[in-house]
Amino acid sequence: MMRQFILSILVLCSSAIFADNIKRPDSYNYSRGVEAINNNNAEEALDYLNKEINEHPDNGYAFAWIALVKNYNEEFGRALTAANVAVKKIPVKDKEFRAFAYATRAKVYLNLEDTVQALKDCGFAINAMPNDTRYYEARAQLYYELAKYDLSDRDYQKMISLKEGDVMGYMGIGRNANAQKRYGDAIKQFDYVVKLDQNYSSAYSFRAESYMGQKKYNEAIDDVITALYIDNDDKAFYELQELADSAFEQTIAKLKVQNIKDANDNSWTYYLGVAFEKTARYTKAIAYYKEALEKESNIITANRISQCYNKLGDYDKALEYCNQAIALDSVKANYLYEKANILDNAGRTQEAIKTMSDYIANTPDEPAGYYQRGWFKDHSGDIEGALEDYTMAITLQPNEAYAYLNRGVLYRLKGENDKAESDFKQVVRLDSIPEEAECSFYAYYYLGQKDKAIEILNTILDKDKKGNCYDAACLYSVMGEKEKALSYLRQSLEDGYRRFAHIKRDRDLNNIRNTEEFKVLLKEYEEKHLQEIAADADGDDSACELKVEEIPFTKEGGVCKVKCAINGLPLHFIFDTGATDVSISSVEATFMAKNDFLSSSDIIGKQNYQTADGNITEGTVINLKDVKLGSLHLNNIKASVVRNQAAPLLLGQSVLSKLGKIEIDNTKKVLRITHKQKIN
Repeated sequence: MMRQFILSILVLCSSAIFADNIKRPDSYNYSRGVEAINNNNAEEALDYLNKEINEHPDNGYAFAWIALVKNYNEEFGRALTAANVAVKKIPVKDKEFRAFAYATRAKVYLNLEDTVQALKDCGFAINAMPNDTRYYEARAQLYYELAKYDLSDRDYQKMISLKEGDVMGYMGIGRNANAQKRYGDAIKQFDYVVKLDQNYSSAYSFRAESYMGQKKYNEAIDDVITALYIDNDDKAFYELQELADSAFEQTIAKLKVQNIKDANDNSWTYYLGVAFEKTARYTKAIAYYKEALEKESNIITANRISQCYNKLGDYDKALEYCNQAIALDSVKANYLYEKANILDNAGRTQEAIKTMSDYIANTPDEPAGYYQRGWFKDHSGDIEGALEDYTMAITLQPNEAYAYLNRGVLYRLKGENDKAESDFKQVVRLDSIPEEAECSFYAYYYLGQKDKAIEILNTILDKDKKGNCYDAACLYSVMGEKEKALSYLRQSLEDGYRRFAHIKRDRDLNNIRNTEEFKVLLKEYEEKHLQEIAADADGDDSACELKVEEIPFTKEGGVCKVKCAINGLPLHFIFDTGATDVSISSVEATFMAKNDFLSSSDIIGKQNYQTADGNITEGTVINLKDVKLGSLHLNNIKASVVRNQAAPLLLGQSVLSKLGKIEIDNTKKVLRITHKQKIN
């Protein structure tokens, strides 16, 4: 933005040393300073321009450029000082540069939120250069932001009278009409712009907004696709996501048509992924994103795949693509944040803390890193560490309500009630709009205002029940209303909430966690979730056929024992539908390591795992590169090494569900696995 703005001024102001018999500066430092601005080198520009004003303190032109650069650097006080000097010292006869100085000062005032002075300076700039459309455009934009549409329209009309063939006046009037929901009037303006310049993408994206206001979705989709085709218009990209919500089938159909028509442009495959992701159709989104990624390696696409898998709860896949994004990212830090959150969702909290610490080391002034690390420490039992991180986040960003809420809860647990109450009051102050509440209902309850808490919760449930059922479950659990808590938890799971590791440790659910209903509910949806992951892993059903594999088992001590091979080593495993993970005894793991069935790279870290009786135990996590059952192979399976030397090799649901539908035929003593096989 700086470069675009400065270059437009340069065309006007620095093309000549003389204008209307006015001699403009041509000294070495001044010329080099302006040249540096032209090259978008702010630091070098300031160096030369400061030397210039030291040598020639009356050079108002240099002060004008300094004001422009200081404003860009967000040094608004210094920018204002420089602009004031420029206005005083630039010769009255040099109307071009005086207009530039006034316009620059108007931008500074606008950044200081002084719209009165900004409007005055826009007026001064217009008076100095009454035929320059840019100053009318600047004032029209300011009037638009102040919702003074009639005054804004008047400036846009003036622009049209000065440059009838230029699109901006018509675009401004159309944009103002959209803001007033006069969509028909807006469309007329944008229609004319298309006639003036059929390759101007904003005409289509703004007209799409008008059509969306009229609920003419087919026309809106056509315009969005045209705008994206011209130059990947940003506004059109966001409208695409709105249309995916409002008119999904039409949007997908037209994107597919465009994907066929413009087969050489990988963007349309990506946009299809975006539309499916926006509507929580993550499996389809992944398929399109993967197709796009195969055509062109792209960091954003890899990250989108990772996020879709994260939302599906397939954390191994989410990590795989997140690591791919990290490998493509020269900065690295951006996706470390995402990776840490995925690790935490997977229940690997200590790894998450370490990864988030790496992120913080790269971005120490970013409050989100401290907040998330505090959250990880919070639910892993490190209360003091969590308090320290929450406080750091609050210091860096004092308007984050959730940080105050979580810190307040920890103060409350420690019995520091005054500090807790202070934090809860901050939550109420910051999260003050009931329809948009994120966490104030918790704070109201902790402040003793239960009815108010329920009132706000009901408000957000009415607005978006699907997105807020989990919070409702948490609040009612905290209140001790177990039946309602369980009901909302079931609803959230039915709606697709899949953060099981979080559910198992969420302090807010402590009042229902030990109930039989909670255990049954969680088991039901964990099994359903694992079936979903297995189905997702097989991709497009149209390219697959169902196959049945029968694997013999023997019964020993009431359990099913099945032959298998781990990384080529023949073993037996216990078939256990009650356990959620894979576990192996330390004896077997040590033997595998000593005999090269495991390598040092297969040792991942530590993880809590749940046994069939519901107990949580910590074990070393290893990666099993190949698990073979009959003719079926599973790759890169995570397993926990348990310290009990007599523990059997136990395959829980996380592996079994990846195979497909499993039936136990006790008569024939076989496991019957119905799985999908790609058609060659």
